[in-house]
Amino acid sequence: MKLIIQIPCFNEEDALPTALEALPRSVPGIDVVEWLIIDDGSVDRTVEVARACGVDHVVSLPRNRGLAFAFTSGLEACLARGADVIVNTDADNQYCADDIPKLVAPIVMGEAEMVIGERPIRDIAHFSPIKRFLQRLGSSAVRTLSRTDVGDAPSGFRALSREAAMRLNVFSEYTYTLETIIQAGQKGMAVTSVPVRVNGETRPSRLVRSIGSYVQRSLVTMVRIFITYRPLRFFMTTGGIVFAAGLALGLRFLYYYLTGDGDGKIQSTILAALLMGTGAFLAVVGVVVDLIAVNRKLLEKLQWKLAVLESQLESARDRSAQDGGQADRR
Repeated sequence: MKLIIQIPCFNEEDALPTALEALPRSVPGIDVVEWLIIDDGSVDRTVEVARACGVDHVVSLPRNRGLAFAFTSGLEACLARGADVIVNTDADNQYCADDIPKLVAPIVMGEAEMVIGERPIRDIAHFSPIKRFLQRLGSSAVRTLSRTDVGDAPSGFRALSREAAMRLNVFSEYTYTLETIIQAGQKGMAVTSVPVRVNGETRPSRLVRSIGSYVQRSLVTMVRIFITYRPLRFFMTTGGIVFAAGLALGLRFLYYYLTGDGDGKIQSTILAALLMGTGAFLAVVGVVVDLIAVNRKLLEKLQWKLAVLESQLESARDRSAQDGGQADRR
């Protein structure tokens, strides 16, 4: 079984050596451990430093594409290099690398397909009270949307099985953390959390430049993913609320009309008609989008099956090459 530890990097020549020095080369239950960095368009010596520190694989993006794109590029590279388990961690050495065996264990034992490292949020000194509150609030929302019990949804310290990595498709251009959990939960994957430790802050976060911006983008991501995977519920609920408001206005007008006091309330009738029409339209949109979502799920399933088949063929070719080499030596 092969484990590849991937690290997305953008101008990390200063912090990367410390992060790499802490990474393990052996993990219980794993035969081979390799390191991979994703150079997200760095303009410093990130790649040279990584190679000097013994990184096995380097994926270089020609320009900066953002954390989400770097993360998915890393997954694809790890899969292409035969990873059975993939661990993602940060280049700033935020997470304690000694907890990687704990992170990998549920996957090795077949108990989970995705494992999230749960940080001790209340004990992290450089987290402000508002940030701790938003972390808990965001994780609670993700648990509801994903139907999982993940305690620290924004944590980037996580492990994925090969099959889980093949089934994930990240749409966001900002971050992968919330989206992948919601997606995994909606796809019925086994997702769990394990407590992990953190190191001291080495530099300010480049992802969370302001609390307001992070909250706004996270909300957009959660709503977008929910619409993607539960479009019928979203549009039916929204349409139902709008239709009910219109119906209430219509009944209000009808009441006044029947009691002889309907004069001057024609605006309520117009607004009621508009709201009820809009609600019905949203319901129709929900049905159409739900049919599109069914087609997308079928395409994702086909994509996953093709990836599995390609992996099996690659393994068969490797075994054939090994058998041929042994026959030649005989």
